[in-house]
Amino acid sequence: MPNTDKLAEFTAWCQKNITGDEKGEAQIFLDRLFQAFDQPGCLEVGGTAEVRVRKSEEDGGGTAFADYVWKPIVLIEMKKRGENLRKHYRQAFDYWTRLVPNRLRYVVLCNFDEFRVYDFDTDLDAPKDTIALNDLPERWGPLAFLAPGSPKPTFEHDREKVTREAADCLAECFRKLVKRGVPRETAQRFILQMLVALFAEDIDLLPKYFVTQILDDCIKPLAVA
Repeated sequence: MPNTDKLAEFTAWCQKNITGDEKGEAQIFLDRLFQAFDQPGCLEVGGTAEVRVRKSEEDGGGTAFADYVWKPIVLIEMKKRGENLRKHYRQAFDYWTRLVPNRLRYVVLCNFDEFRVYDFDTDLDAPKDTIALNDLPERWGPLAFLAPGSPKPTFEHDREKVTREAADCLAECFRKLVKRGVPRETAQRFILQMLVALFAEDIDLLPKYFVTQILDDCIKPLAVA
């Protein structure tokens, strides 16, 4: 789990030192962002800045430059502060289609104040989440793949939908436990414990995304020695 103190220090540093100049500050911003996620830096992890990308003939040919590429994890495209990131989806998508082999799973558009995070393995049309820079210390989940080991991100784009789906999943889990022969009272106790754990996570009695990460660990195949 990322160090929330480091993330808070990063946001404070940005507020003090970053003016939002795309050309002059993008690389140092990304380097500090990676360090906030406990990495040595954006280049040290194996990423590359200003990657040459061939344009299609329909776009006039020639060469464009993607701001940051870390294969096969993420493409990050930086824009100046205040820029409407929605307008730049097409540019990022075009870069993504041409960055082969080892095409990147995640694409991030950032204007120094906001991150729009896409997961192109699951959805090509809309961001999975949007995070304000100032919220990063508490809502780092959508960018979790920047941390060592590139852990699975946790998206909260539609909280109402997520809450409804979580309730449906818990109900289905209860039914399956009973069907498998688990005593009804034991199954009820387990589901209630899950609800308490999820609530404790929401009010910061448990670390952010703690329950989600435990569940992800449970479904991963065992490591072969």
